[in-house]
Amino acid sequence: MAKTAGEAVARIAYLSTHVVLSIQPALAIDSHFSKHLHTYSATRLPGVVAEKAPEVVALRHNVDPLLSAFQPLRSGKLVAVTTSSSVLLPSVPHLYKLAQYPIVIHVSLHASPTPDYSDITAIRQSGFIFLQSETLQEAQDLALTAHALAIKSGKGVIHFFDPANSRDDSPIEPEDPELVRDVLGLDTTRALLPLPDNSTSIYVDDGRRATVAEEITSASESSHSEGLTTKGLPSGTVVEKPSSGGGSSVGSSVRESSADSRPTVSSATSIESPSTRPVTSDDVYELLETIWSKINRATGRSYRTFEYTGPENAESALFIFGSTGLFVDELGAAKSSDEFAKCGLITARLYRPWNGLHLAESLPASVRRIAVLEQVRRKTTKWGPILLDVLTSLRTKPSAGGSIMVVGHQLGYIEPATVHQALRGIFQNLSLATPYQNLEVGSRDGPLHPPDQYGLTQPKVESAYMKILDQVFGERLYLANRLGAANAGISATIAASPEYGFGSLLARKDHRSRFIGDVKTAAASHEFATDVPRSWLSKWALSAEDDTVVNTIAPDVIARLSNDGSKLASTLLESKSLFFKESQWLLGSDAWAYDLGNSGVHHVLASGANVNMLIIDSQPWSERAAADATRRKKDIGLYAMNFGNAYVASVAVYSSYTQVLEAMIEADRFKGPSVVLAYLPYNKEDDSPLTVLQETKKAVDLGYWPLYRWNPENEESSEPNFSLDSERIKQELEEFLKRDNHLTQLMNRHPKFAANLSESYGTEVRALQKRKAKDAYDAMLESLYGAPMTILFASDNGNAESLAKRLGNRGRARGLKTMVMAMDDYPLEDLPTEEIVIFITSTAGQGEFPQNGRAFWDAVKDTTELDLSQTKYAVFALGDSHYWPRKEDKHYYNKPGKDLDARVAFLGGQKLADVGLGDDQDPDSYQTGYGEWEPKLWQALGVDKVEGLPEEPPPITNEDIKIQSNFLRGTIAEGLNDTSTGAISASDQQLTKFHGTYMQDDRDLRDDRKAQGLEPAYAFMIRCRLNGGVASPSQWLQMDLISSSYGNETMKLTTRQTFQFHGVVKSKLKSAMRGINKALMTTIAACGDVNRNIMVSPLPTKSAFHRDVHHISAKISDHLLPSTTAYHEIWLKDNDSDEKQTKVAGDAVVDNEPLYGPTYLPRKFKITIAVPPHNDTDVYAHDIGLIAIKDADGKRLEGFNVLVGGGMGVTHNNKKTYPRTGSMLGYFPASRIHIVCEKIMLVQRDHGDRTNRKHARLKYTIDDMGVDVFRSKVEELLEAKFEEAKPFEFKSNIDTFGWQKDEFGMNHFLMFIENGRVEDTAEFPMKTGLREIAKVHKGDFRLTPNQHLCLSGVPDDDLDMIKGMLKKYKLDNLHFSGLRLSSSACVAFPTCGLAMAESERYLPELITKLEGCLEENGLRQDSIVMRMTGCPNGCARPWLAEVAFVGKAYGAYNMYLGGGYHGQRLNKLYRSSIMEEEILDIMKPLLKRYALERQEGERFGDFVIRIGMIKPTKEGKSFHEDVAEEESDGE
Repeated sequence: MAKTAGEAVARIAYLSTHVVLSIQPALAIDSHFSKHLHTYSATRLPGVVAEKAPEVVALRHNVDPLLSAFQPLRSGKLVAVTTSSSVLLPSVPHLYKLAQYPIVIHVSLHASPTPDYSDITAIRQSGFIFLQSETLQEAQDLALTAHALAIKSGKGVIHFFDPANSRDDSPIEPEDPELVRDVLGLDTTRALLPLPDNSTSIYVDDGRRATVAEEITSASESSHSEGLTTKGLPSGTVVEKPSSGGGSSVGSSVRESSADSRPTVSSATSIESPSTRPVTSDDVYELLETIWSKINRATGRSYRTFEYTGPENAESALFIFGSTGLFVDELGAAKSSDEFAKCGLITARLYRPWNGLHLAESLPASVRRIAVLEQVRRKTTKWGPILLDVLTSLRTKPSAGGSIMVVGHQLGYIEPATVHQALRGIFQNLSLATPYQNLEVGSRDGPLHPPDQYGLTQPKVESAYMKILDQVFGERLYLANRLGAANAGISATIAASPEYGFGSLLARKDHRSRFIGDVKTAAASHEFATDVPRSWLSKWALSAEDDTVVNTIAPDVIARLSNDGSKLASTLLESKSLFFKESQWLLGSDAWAYDLGNSGVHHVLASGANVNMLIIDSQPWSERAAADATRRKKDIGLYAMNFGNAYVASVAVYSSYTQVLEAMIEADRFKGPSVVLAYLPYNKEDDSPLTVLQETKKAVDLGYWPLYRWNPENEESSEPNFSLDSERIKQELEEFLKRDNHLTQLMNRHPKFAANLSESYGTEVRALQKRKAKDAYDAMLESLYGAPMTILFASDNGNAESLAKRLGNRGRARGLKTMVMAMDDYPLEDLPTEEIVIFITSTAGQGEFPQNGRAFWDAVKDTTELDLSQTKYAVFALGDSHYWPRKEDKHYYNKPGKDLDARVAFLGGQKLADVGLGDDQDPDSYQTGYGEWEPKLWQALGVDKVEGLPEEPPPITNEDIKIQSNFLRGTIAEGLNDTSTGAISASDQQLTKFHGTYMQDDRDLRDDRKAQGLEPAYAFMIRCRLNGGVASPSQWLQMDLISSSYGNETMKLTTRQTFQFHGVVKSKLKSAMRGINKALMTTIAACGDVNRNIMVSPLPTKSAFHRDVHHISAKISDHLLPSTTAYHEIWLKDNDSDEKQTKVAGDAVVDNEPLYGPTYLPRKFKITIAVPPHNDTDVYAHDIGLIAIKDADGKRLEGFNVLVGGGMGVTHNNKKTYPRTGSMLGYFPASRIHIVCEKIMLVQRDHGDRTNRKHARLKYTIDDMGVDVFRSKVEELLEAKFEEAKPFEFKSNIDTFGWQKDEFGMNHFLMFIENGRVEDTAEFPMKTGLREIAKVHKGDFRLTPNQHLCLSGVPDDDLDMIKGMLKKYKLDNLHFSGLRLSSSACVAFPTCGLAMAESERYLPELITKLEGCLEENGLRQDSIVMRMTGCPNGCARPWLAEVAFVGKAYGAYNMYLGGGYHGQRLNKLYRSSIMEEEILDIMKPLLKRYALERQEGERFGDFVIRIGMIKPTKEGKSFHEDVAEEESDGE
């Protein structure tokens, strides 16, 4: 049921067109139509006209939206526009041209404060046909009428209505699709022809005229036909005919009114062909009669061009051009005694072309007086346009009582309670012998309304740049066109425009110039009380244009003038702000100052004025391909650089905050025009920062938005004018810019080719790569014998690729000519030529194809042109039958393989074998199913009985890589020198982990770079080895410098209590390593199968005790450090150094690993130390957990309780893997604890599983042999026994925030760093603040295992200074919810290659959505430990959290409950693969229940166990037992 006119009209518009332009107040604010349109589009509701779902394009109301109609119209598409009437007047230049196209504009009259019909009357001469509806049912019927009329006449139609008029109408049934189809006439819509290619101008008349055949049928015949026809063409065809002259449109004439009953034409054009002529008003009337006849026959509802309701003997009538609802109700309820009891009501269904004859015919002959009510607020003439129309129409109308008197009234807002009174007033005036003309009825101002949603507003997301301007320039900042600024007598819209701002800046500059003259005159005057002001004024005047000097001395000048007290001093002080040199800026934005990107730039550049412009571009990279060619963004930067006199910068705050600061400062210093192009992409104004970040990265990385600065003044210092700041892809962007220089002028000359020229480069490269690869294979196979077999794989984790390559080798051994390629690398057009094709695919996400097979599948599933009848095929799929446990999700199991098998069969492929299904739940994982499938394939191909097959070598394992690496050297040095790629070899990727670095690629950019023919955006993560998480201020400064110089300008404080850098490209990797070494730090053994960074409780409330513990941790760390010299040799030694090492047996370096041996450990090894009562290091979660025990005095360290076998790594749905908490071995004195750690590690080295890395951690070794056996083996090596464990107590595993004082009087402040990400943003300059503090701090920086930071060792003398700096940079803010303070997340997307879902970038958003519930239930201050990871490897130790979310697919998480608040108990699976909506549906009621039902002091994890929501996990091996949601078997 349609409940509003907007809904009814939106549905008709959607069904009746190919493209709907939804014009909205903002992209995040719905119009009367847009919510419904977007719902239809999201559900892919099929249209009647469009073969597929129509395209719905959202546009802001202030971006010249009707410009977007030309391209689809000229390509032969039917277009509808849904908009408020506020758009019409600014669009007048387009309306005159659009009137000659079959476009329908549905207009909801803008209530500001009441609907103003002058928006309609002002454009009545534009050539459009105008239809007006009043009720909900009329809105539906006349919307359909409008579309049918546009199709049949080829003319533009504007359908307008007041939505408030039908607000109280009852809902109506949806339109009948068959009626829509019948009224529109689908045959006519398909006959629309695209405009010839040479008609591309949007600003010059292209000669388009709506015409019809001269041999038109008679009116009587046409009333029974489909409409007007053109001889020789299908009905409704629009015939394009250029004209040589202009003329008026339908409904227009040289007079004010076109009420003359003679037919009017759409153009006075001369047309060469005698077979066509322009559409006339009579044609429109006849078409309307035909359309309304069809609607009447189907529904019984009838319509006329003018509707009269009332008595047939009425003597008076109201003609209302405005909101009629209240009048209709009042007239219907009139009493016989009322003056208006026998009054008639007239409304216009068809406003233009105006048919005066129809109006006269609609009136009863008895009517002698007509009151015309016009709801027109903006009058430009004495007599209203409707009054003139009515007067002209009735001038010859005969009446039973003589001529008809017509009286005009101005209709304003009328309260429902006063309608009766208003009608009485109207009719009393009408009854006068000489009525008053233009009498106002109702209030002109109307009721109080909420703020106008169509007013100019700056989106919140754009505030980032405003905040940076405020931070950089402070009180000096002057925004000439700031939104909301008070400008007397100037509307907000005009005052916010760049043109107004530029004018006000010029006026302000003139004012200051005069002021400088006044100051110079005053300096020579003797009118001051003393001579002091004169000297200061002279000093100021000499430096009036010098920013630095004048802003320094201005306060002193003002102070001297204030003390003087003379009249001249008072006069100067009236303009005291001019003593400062302002930083003056103009702002432009797609959202509210759109035109600065057009003519405004030229005005500023041409003036040469010292004006700074900040232009915000919000078009997302992902939308750039679909952009309308007629609306393509101008290259403002290139234009300004070519102008030659301007500073130009292209910046993106979500890519490089530092570069934004540099650009703004340089722009301010530049003496002349400055243009700063600022990128801030968003689809809607309320998009999350994550969305903006991802879009920014794509645009910058792929060259769509290069970061650069252009400063013409650099020539004076012999420096280059152009500085490219997109460091990571500098070479690629240089090539892009060279190419762009060649193409820009060509694109400007031929705009219609612009999209192809600018975007085909990447797709052409990609196609060329595919073709060359395929041709190379073909050439190689030419020389071989046997049948050709092509193997195409899609693989995310390498398993499908490995299977494909192995199958290829086995095929060659059987005499087949095999070719192995990724699906996306294969040219699809060759598929029908293949004799044998084998597909092997794994399963990603929610039953999706892996990354390198998605484009292939998208093409295959949509095509109907591939004939595979000559192709034999088979499919093998890899998946996990337990991965999606719910019944409704079971179909995701191996879905890509099943879908591909069915599709190839549909396209005619001959199946060699049934689809093979590899299941990770089988005993040998996917190998079980594969072992059954492969023999069937060979049998079908007739090569199953081949003898003498060679023996296959075993696959290379990590153990092989380590033993062959020559003590971790491998070919790392050679790989670093290879400039042909940003990557290193697969084996070296395993080895560099031992050196503290992982190769990664930016997963936000994978798809787009692949589409551009580029390799993935490879970069490296570097992790430092930072014992105990303690860094000096100088080390902090060096880490800050490294992150800015070599990384992505951020630092990550990790859950391993150390620094991590991301985005380091290969060419900078060695320099970054050396920079870390320069700070007396290292990265060796920060990763890899060795003992890693040792963690220690960070908050030294007992400083001496903590110092003892930290000393022991350093002793353990040094003792267990690998001995290989490969690290020094690869990263630190100069290539031309004279350093030499002794080599024997050829090139083998003499090296030794006394603890680890050549194969090191089976898997990673982690040690942590906790200092009770704080378990802030999660001591139970590591291979070795040491619990510090104090001596009898409670002041110094005595020894440690030793836990072993903790570990977090898990594989989803593989019950052989599980997290585990450490088992207690006992107590051992501190003096030999480093030896204890060594012996535990050696037992793991010798007994750990080296055949299965998923079973290689110490936790499995202990469970396999038992804790007692393991303890005995350690004691055997130690030659000593463990004592009984000493008592201890943990109270929490979260950080203790705020200020603490130790026993020596030193102060320590633990600050909140959300998820450990140290970066600068416009809202929070955290990185800058910490850098400034490090310059003056005398103590330490202590990183916490929960990713926060402790500023340690602040003496009382420095306390006020440090507190002031913390406040200045907002680092002292701890006013966060207890849930947020207790949360933690791993990095996940975009850099982690193992991530299945977001984590660090999403957890803050999820917590924000829960904090309202916390507030409502009084839980804001309560600590609830919540953790999130992007995969089950457990970097943020989620399995110990009270509530945890572990990524399973993008946007989907497993939810775990019941972890111990002290970190002592594992949680358990509660729900699998749930999305955000379900997470919130679970958490909000649960938090409310916790608030109401918890016992005194009861923690959340204990609560969910007590109420029976989840069973407790008593040990790691029972982690998968008694889960709340049993995992069902797959298909």
